[in-house]
Amino acid sequence: MEKWVCMICGYVYDPAVGDDEGGIPPGTPFEELPDDWTCPICGAEKDDFEQQT
Repeated sequence: MEKWVCMICGYVYDPAVGDDEGGIPPGTPFEELPDDWTCPICGAEKDDFEQQT
């Protein structure tokens, strides 16, 4: 699974880890995150993330 980086603050969403604070379990691909999910660091929306290469 690909990691995604917040272009605002640099937070990296790692699907293998999920987002415990946001209630996202490990193994959740970025594409399956709820539309209203935001960066746990800065609050940026999903549109502000880019796939890490």
